Amino acid sequence: MREEAPLYHNEPHDFYAVSRYADVEQVLTDTVAYSSARGVMLELIKLNMEIPPGTLIMEDPPIHNIHRQLLARVFSPRRIAELEPQVREYCTACLDPLVGETRFDLIEKLGLEMPMKVIGMLLGIPEEGQAAFRDESNAKILTEDGGKIDFSEEVILTHEAMGDYIDWRYAHPSDDVMTELITAEFEDENGVTRTLTRDEVLMYVTVLAGAGNETTGRLIGWMGSTLARHPEQRAELAADLSLVPGAVEEVLRCEPPGPFNARYVTRDVEWYGRMVPAGSAMLCMVGAANRDPRRYDDPDRFDIHRKKGMHLTFILGPHYCLGSALARLEGRVALEEILKRWPSWEVDWSAAKMQNTSSVRGWEKLPLELG
Repeated sequence: MREEAPLYHNEPHDFYAVSRYADVEQVLTDTVAYSSARGVMLELIKLNMEIPPGTLIMEDPPIHNIHRQLLARVFSPRRIAELEPQVREYCTACLDPLVGETRFDLIEKLGLEMPMKVIGMLLGIPEEGQAAFRDESNAKILTEDGGKIDFSEEVILTHEAMGDYIDWRYAHPSDDVMTELITAEFEDENGVTRTLTRDEVLMYVTVLAGAGNETTGRLIGWMGSTLARHPEQRAELAADLSLVPGAVEEVLRCEPPGPFNARYVTRDVEWYGRMVPAGSAMLCMVGAANRDPRRYDDPDRFDIHRKKGMHLTFILGPHYCLGSALARLEGRVALEEILKRWPSWEVDWSAAKMQNTSSVRGWEKLPLELG
């Protein structure tokens, strides 16, 4: 598609797609012509429904900027860095009991649980509620045969169970993001200085927890499978853990957990001599753009020493992923702790199972056979 149909039109489902790096970058950064306010998945855009305020990833400037600045204050580099000892302690607790085993499922033992635990640490979600929220989040974005998700506004965008924890935090403030969201003052789009309403806090927490849980779990799986296919580079990492951040970045480029991102076209636009009419859905093929030979030398080669170039896995422009630093932290710590215990492994590919959703791609089962 990158070479033969740089502007692709899918007639049965009536959407357009771009797959070259420069084209995807243009769509993601032009919020006037390509809006997020109708959703960032094809199904949502096609529903043409009103998106509740506060979803952040489904907003356009200027209101997006107001909400993003509020979250950026509580998603600070300091707060993320302070999580590292807790993240490492959790990894250790998960992996130590597996030492001596000859086989375990990386997704079951780490990928499924760790991201929700870390989001729980950040947000202050009581531990007993984390598993239930994770399962609810994952279930809501599973696709049926044919790859299309079937949802309503109520199904995809609300997690009222989280309201119980928000109410609890109102009564029991702490040093966590949820408390800061409840108490932070900001100037809203009407020029009024206020704090967030309970419903706004609920929406923020839902978006943060859901997004961070699903994508980072997939990253852990992709690190396991990709390094199994490149044992020489894995051996380099095991011998020198300072190379791990570069390896995490290359996995993010080669196997992005979120390979697609969609936008609503607000006005007629021209691509490659063809007109895309206002009201269309435009799919950005992030996974293809990350392997565009116009951007990367030998783009299909996995290389932990590749010079860092801005991949599109965390999106670009106003919607650059606020949780990118947290995802990188989790990926780095997880890979370091795995390599400390098992410098080599194989995957039982016959028992491995992929899971696809409308927005996320990764492993549902990834059994590792340990060397």
